[in-house]
Amino acid sequence: MSRPPSDNPRTLSRRVLATASTLLLGATAALTASAPAAAATGCSVDYQLSDWGSGFTANVEITNLGDTVDGWSLDWTFDGDQQIGHSWGGAHSQSGQSVSVTDVGYNGTIPQDGTASFGFQAAYSGDNAVPTDFSLNGVLCEGSVDPDPDPDPDPDPDPDPDPDPDPGERVDNPYVGADVYVNPIWSANAAAEPGGEAVADEPTGVWMDQISAIEGNNSPTTGSMGLRDHLDEAVEQAAGEPLVFQLVIYNLPGRDCAALASNGELGPEEIDRYEAEYIDPIADILADYEDTSLRVVTTVEIDSLPNLVTNVSPRETATPECDVMLANGNYVNGVGYALGQLGAIDNVYNYVDAGHHGWIGWEDNFAPSAALFHEAANANGATPDDVHGFIANTANYSALKEEHFAIGETINGTPVRQSDWVDWNNYLDELSFAQGLREELVSQGFDSGIGMLIDTSRNGWGGPDRPTSAGPTTDVNAYVDGGRIDRRIQAGNWCNQSGAGLGERPTTAPEPGIDAYVWMKPPGESDGSSEEIPNDEGKGFDRMCDPTYEGNPRNGNNMSGALPDAPVAGHWFSDQFQELLANAYPPVQ
Repeated sequence: MSRPPSDNPRTLSRRVLATASTLLLGATAALTASAPAAAATGCSVDYQLSDWGSGFTANVEITNLGDTVDGWSLDWTFDGDQQIGHSWGGAHSQSGQSVSVTDVGYNGTIPQDGTASFGFQAAYSGDNAVPTDFSLNGVLCEGSVDPDPDPDPDPDPDPDPDPDPDPGERVDNPYVGADVYVNPIWSANAAAEPGGEAVADEPTGVWMDQISAIEGNNSPTTGSMGLRDHLDEAVEQAAGEPLVFQLVIYNLPGRDCAALASNGELGPEEIDRYEAEYIDPIADILADYEDTSLRVVTTVEIDSLPNLVTNVSPRETATPECDVMLANGNYVNGVGYALGQLGAIDNVYNYVDAGHHGWIGWEDNFAPSAALFHEAANANGATPDDVHGFIANTANYSALKEEHFAIGETINGTPVRQSDWVDWNNYLDELSFAQGLREELVSQGFDSGIGMLIDTSRNGWGGPDRPTSAGPTTDVNAYVDGGRIDRRIQAGNWCNQSGAGLGERPTTAPEPGIDAYVWMKPPGESDGSSEEIPNDEGKGFDRMCDPTYEGNPRNGNNMSGALPDAPVAGHWFSDQFQELLANAYPPVQ
């Protein structure tokens, strides 16, 4: 699961989505009031900003308190000289202090009591007061209204202006209005650990990492439960209500061509076996649950497509195995086949793995990766309509938000981007990366309604070493290293990272463009063994899992940062789970 930086020179970013800040103000405007009764409309606005003194980002949530809105414009006036430079989830225009933000199509309809969100980055000098007057489609947002203002002596006993969708009906965000499946195998492993009961009811992904896993192969982490067993359990948990079942599709030919720890059972040319013995049986089983209340969210083939951008010749980070997979096309064709077959099932929502910011955040990796994703979505029977979204940071450690420095800052004349840690990357963290990548994917042909998932299972970086401010301003490296939340030695390190903690708990629609924070990687399951351990799962020994390893070009020739005494990938690693629990951020209560 190698996640290297690009080795080419970097140019300046075309977009900046800095959600990091040196001071989190947490300013909120919750403004409620009534519009004219005849219009039967009303609204409230929640305005949250993160400010670093000369610039800020704002996340804005509109709540519609009246009749359904089809197409919206939110208007307000700044008190100072704030100037918006970039927005997401909404299209902005500004004239002087007057601002107007309109929907971007996919979020244009707001049902009664529903919400729409957008965000923006802006610069300012002087004061940065929170706006106090917002108007939605010309109506001042300052109070709730009676959606049925006329007296009705015999009202409908069950009014339902915005009914929930039928259990099997496809929805924009599968996590909205649904519970998420708790894997009983992982839950039992977590609950058996001291303190683990506090998180044992969190939902995690179910990994199909071998053909035998489909029927159940008695591995240490899956027990005897096959895919159908999990789905039957999910139906019971759902009890007729919508429930998301998170399934990881992970068995490509020549799997993970840049890392030995997660190699798979299929050789580079075995695309026919992948289709007939792996994808087809999974699709057949899922089709049997098409008319249930389950919403099946798939994570499609992590650590595959980005390898064909960053780890191929003539890059210094190339491997012979990745050159083979680029040449034979079996990553692209395998992903395309999975998308097409699984996407044909009405209650399946495909999310393609998209690496993370410390892998493809550089300009020369970013757009080429999006283009390759689009190629795969048009390969081997797939179309972009088979892609519901993308997932970032799967089974990785990149921080969700770097709070203490911003991509546009300079220290003593040196840009933060030039620091050793950032290394000219265009992104600092997973939230800004996921939101930026979403825009790039749409620009390259994906539907504007695609959503993003972020795996937060191991990116909390809490505990006593979590910084509370930026470092000293003596030089840019001291400033960044002293304040960065991600405490890895190098952002290319991926195996059983020392000091990591549980991240944000699974959360639905936490930010604009983000469908959910998820724990797709079950915390406590190893990334790979710290020394060679013979096994019958096709998983090799990768030196990046050896704590004594001094690195390679894919992690800038740095120490691996891995924990000692780790078992084979996917097996339970108690020491890691205990560390994740102790360093959780937010802390485990």
